[in-house]
Amino acid sequence: MNTEPTFIRARSRRQVMDWGLVLASQGIDAAIVRENDTWALAVAPHEYDRAIKAVDQYVTENRGWKWQHSLPGSDLFFHWGALLWALAIGAIYYWSMVQFPQMKIAGAVDSDLVHAGQWWRLFTAVSLHADMSHLMANMTTGVILLGFAMARFGPGPAVLATYVAGVLGNVAGLYLYHGEHRSLGASGMVMAALGILAVQSFALWHKDHSARQLVARAFFAAVLILILIGTSPESDIVAHFGGFFAGAIFGYALSWLDPKRLKTFAVNFFCICITMALVAITWWKAKG
Repeated sequence: MNTEPTFIRARSRRQVMDWGLVLASQGIDAAIVRENDTWALAVAPHEYDRAIKAVDQYVTENRGWKWQHSLPGSDLFFHWGALLWALAIGAIYYWSMVQFPQMKIAGAVDSDLVHAGQWWRLFTAVSLHADMSHLMANMTTGVILLGFAMARFGPGPAVLATYVAGVLGNVAGLYLYHGEHRSLGASGMVMAALGILAVQSFALWHKDHSARQLVARAFFAAVLILILIGTSPESDIVAHFGGFFAGAIFGYALSWLDPKRLKTFAVNFFCICITMALVAITWWKAKG
């Protein structure tokens, strides 16, 4: 009987370490071997086929550049696709402030005009900002919160859910403010991302009773953050709270769905297309 180990060669120390963890998760004993600048995993001959299959599956599932990365020293993941969102709202800011400054007036929420039939303002206002400081505040906070939400639920579902929740925050302001009301900004969408994160583990409440205290703490921590950054006197407080609670509702619904299905290419492509269509259609209405 052949007792000599067989080798699975890797290109680098990082790769051989990753593959070693993959095999360990499958209960396959493997030793890391280095000879000069060559790295390999040594496995028993009778485990070789199973080990190769596990490594091949890992490579297939992780092919290409990763948008999603774990944060060192934590159990959290961050999705760098949030930077594309930041670039998009930055481009719209330039377009609406420099190229076509009249679009800022055409796209902002104006309660009288919305009640008169210009419903699209509830959507277009989400992508507008009053000035550079307003833009940077939403951009910096939004990248962080959306990055976490995208990593949890996939970039497409996260962007679509937060965008619609931001619109619902504008709807709340339309009916809760007395008299004429004007507003604009992505802060409702940003607070919606916070709301999604606040409830992203609520499905554990019913699956694991021991997790209830942790889930409750996470929710109240998010509420405290909302109060801390969302209640400044010059901000649209109703839109912030409306976006947060609308996002929390969407996040609760998404938390019951299979994360693997939410992160498939088809689901994310569909959600991104719906979001882009809503932005394009509403701005086309505003321009007309």
